[in-house]
Order: sequence, then C-alpha cells, then structure tokens
Amino acid sequence: MNPASSWLVIALLAVVLSACSTSGGGRYSQRHDSAPGRQVDVSQVADAVPRVEPKSRYGNPASYVVLGKRYYTMSSNTGYRERGVASWYGTKFHGHRTSSGETYDMYSMSAAHKTLPLPTYARVTNLRNGKSVVVKINDRGPFHENRLIDLSYAAANRLEILGKGTGLVEVVALNPAQPVARPPQQLASQPKTAIPVTTTGITPATAPLLYLQVGAFQSLGNAERLKRRLVATAPNGKLHISEGNTNQKRIYRVRIGPLDSVESADQLAQSLLQHGIESPRVVID
Repeated sequence: MNPASSWLVIALLAVVLSACSTSGGGRYSQRHDSAPGRQVDVSQVADAVPRVEPKSRYGNPASYVVLGKRYYTMSSNTGYRERGVASWYGTKFHGHRTSSGETYDMYSMSAAHKTLPLPTYARVTNLRNGKSVVVKINDRGPFHENRLIDLSYAAANRLEILGKGTGLVEVVALNPAQPVARPPQQLASQPKTAIPVTTTGITPATAPLLYLQVGAFQSLGNAERLKRRLVATAPNGKLHISEGNTNQKRIYRVRIGPLDSVESADQLAQSLLQHGIESPRVVID
C-alpha cells in the first residue's frame, strides 16, 4: 500500500469510528438522544435475517480508543454468549453512518457492540420477560461502563426496554450458515408455513439477579481482604464471596448484590471509585 492509500484508510477509519453510539461529538444535530416524537408501531418490523457477509473493511481494527479507553476487537464470534445490560439509541444517530459504514436506521433490527466482529448477527433476549429478537450488529458502542449492547429503537421497543432505558439481556451470536433456531415454545405456536422470526414472550422460570463484581482471585485470602475493605460501602448484607471454577482453576469472586436495578448498580460503581475499584463488572445470574 502506498503512502497516499495508507492515509486514506486511516482517515476513513477515523470517520467510521466517530459514528459509534457515544454521547459526545459535534457532528449530530441533537445534543441528547431520544425516541421518535410520534408513536411508531414496530410490531411488524422483521427480525434481521442472518446471511454470510464479509467483515466490514473499516469496522474491525485490531483495537481502537474511545474516551481514553482502548478496546480490542474479536477476530471471531463463534460460541459467543454473554449476559449484561442493554441500552438503546435513537433519533440523535438516525441517518448517520455506523462504524461498519452502513447508515443507522433506528427502525431496523440492528445494534452496536464494542468488540464483536462487524457484522455479527445475534439473538438478544430480555431476561425479565423472555422476549427475543434477532439483530444485525453493525456499529460500535455503547461506550458507557457496564453496558453490553446498544439496541436500535425498534429492537429495544420489541424487547420492552424503552421505558426504563436499560434491560437485562442475553446476547448469543448466530452462525449465518445455519438456520436460526426459534425457542421450542414458539415453534409449537407457529403455523408450519410461517417464515419470519418473531418476538417471543415466554416468561423466564426464575428472575435474573443483578450483581456488581468487584474482584476475582485465586486466593481466598485476597478475596476476604477486599471484602473487609469494602464492607462499609456495600448495601447491608449484600457483599459476599462467590466460589467457582474457570479454566479448571478455583476462583473466588467478590460480589455485591443482588441489586434492585441497573441504576443502583451504576450509583454503587461510582461510590466504589473512592476505594480504588475503577472497573466493577455487572454480572447476571
């Protein structure tokens, strides 16, 4: 690649990354994001249909920096399954270029993710009501601590998280080469000729529990020391050590919870800064 071409690629990369769903930037006509000003029926908006596509030329740098933090993009989405907090973005970004180079359409089934390859097709399920949609992840974001995915207005509406602004979700990457599997409950209720994948509404047997994980150690002693240091900060009786195995190693996780809401988790994360805990992680069981 000659020098002129190199500078062109760098310039284009800067442009598409600036399209990420962040709250800053002077390229948008709105200062704050919002839903459409009129009632919009998105019940008939079809799920994204997974198909084999090449990776975005400019949306998959090895790493990138936003708001002083470096993110490393994943080379593959195979086997990806993660639980976390979903947010959504709407009119402020509608019609602007996404990090993959596509135009953001808040009425489509799309989403933003910080590290998954672009594009990635994924099933997103609201863990509180069982509703799920299939989205095309074609943008970067959300650049807010403890947010896993940013959904389009339409996707968030279908999952019923618009009102609160956030929701507890599970994100599962789909393989475009395989048929999209629908939940068994939905297969029983759909006629055999039905083609579109529609929102499910099966209430989970148990409600998801929200925790803030402040540390993970191979040493129980280290976990107990952190617990003693934070005992005055955590809500009464909600600081505990959870044991588990990772890569065949015993891990002791220091967690606070269960917490009542995403907002309480955000507030607690801010208060933990004075104790040197800069990046507590939301965990959903």
